[in-house]
Amino acid sequence: MATMSIGKAWGEAVAFVSRESSLLFPVALLFVALPGLILQEMTPPELANWNMAQSSLPNVPGSFWLAMLLAVVIIWFGSLTLFALALRPGISVGEALRLSFARLPVLLGTAMVVAGFLAGAVIAATLVVTVLTLIAKPLAASLGLLFGAAVVIATIFTSVRLLLLNPVVIDGTDGVMNSLRQGWALTRGHFWRLLGFVLVLTVLSAIIGGAAQAVFGLVGTLIGGQTGGRLTGGVAAAAVSTVVQVYMLVMLARLYRQAVGN
Repeated sequence: MATMSIGKAWGEAVAFVSRESSLLFPVALLFVALPGLILQEMTPPELANWNMAQSSLPNVPGSFWLAMLLAVVIIWFGSLTLFALALRPGISVGEALRLSFARLPVLLGTAMVVAGFLAGAVIAATLVVTVLTLIAKPLAASLGLLFGAAVVIATIFTSVRLLLLNPVVIDGTDGVMNSLRQGWALTRGHFWRLLGFVLVLTVLSAIIGGAAQAVFGLVGTLIGGQTGGRLTGGVAAAAVSTVVQVYMLVMLARLYRQAVGN
């Protein structure tokens, strides 16, 4: 098992981003931040205010879900491009975009396989709970909570174990299943370290992004009213999130290089 140093990856990421920021940030803003911001502005208020405590999703136009799917694909495409730039020093943005486009179907295929696996687990758990409801309702309720927690844990575990999947896809030539197997194998023995890495960056991004949104949102409200404040705050939060994501993706690229031993 290869060693994996978060500190070393951070040092290399800081140096790389500082040196190649003129390549990385335009790509990140165009293909990661902008689609997310547009989708945020398109989100219907009833969906934005919805929470899981409510019984069902609000009635949302199908065009929104299509737009959300398109935004996710564009963001994944942008992420692959950033990984190409981070993993292949000297590559041009045009070459990175072409490589990302060529490898995007593999990434989409891996996402479908993982989503299918998790959906199967949810369906199986739902069937078990439904059958038990007919036999003993109190037992079914307890098992329902237990299965729900198990699905959440399985989702988190799978996400962390496949944290290096994107660099595997963009750096290799394998298909869907081989890419999944390699991505899974590279993180063996590093789960807790990678989980901590993700949690720290997530909390940091939330704190800084929330602060930027509050400050710039207040300024925007004073200048352009409530609409101006919401838009200004959203742009500020998206900008902060983009910076954090660039550093995170470059760090993952360096961790991938450590894991494969080059």
